[in-house]
Amino acid sequence: MTESAGRKLVLLRHAKSAWPDGVPDHERPLASRGQRDAPAMGSWLRAAGHVPDQVLCSTARRARETWQLAQPGLGAAPPVGFEDRVYGASAAQLLDLVHQAPPAAKTLLIVGHDPGVPGLALMLAAAAGDAADRMRAKFPTAAIAVLELTGSWDQLAPGGARLAGFVTPRDVSGGGAGDS
Repeated sequence: MTESAGRKLVLLRHAKSAWPDGVPDHERPLASRGQRDAPAMGSWLRAAGHVPDQVLCSTARRARETWQLAQPGLGAAPPVGFEDRVYGASAAQLLDLVHQAPPAAKTLLIVGHDPGVPGLALMLAAAAGDAADRMRAKFPTAAIAVLELTGSWDQLAPGGARLAGFVTPRDVSGGGAGDS
């Protein structure tokens, strides 16, 4: 039955961004480290079996660039929605967006920002463990949390998912400083 089959929510914090003078926050581009980390994280998603079939991405330039650089590594071209509401969203607001995901989507990827993405991961993770402790201590740029759940997207509630993994660029390639 489609509604109760296992689902994955993959949360990707945008890669490291630059801070050029006079550029509005929404238009900040990726820094060179972000440009290196994003493709590595896309490749990791594919290798780990977490290729999304639906993507929700912030409209902020650094998030769009993260997606554009990560996507080729997936070996797939899932439909992507660029959503203004992801930019600046709280964990609760991101959960509202998850509730609107297409029922046919089995793996949903959200490319977003701190503090919403880490907050949503911590809100949904049902149990503590090493990965949750690492995530709570620091959710660096380009880090990915993978949450597994059953039931439909619109029924997902706090504590309603299992943290299946948390990986940072440093974990994947040994590169990146892993900071914000």
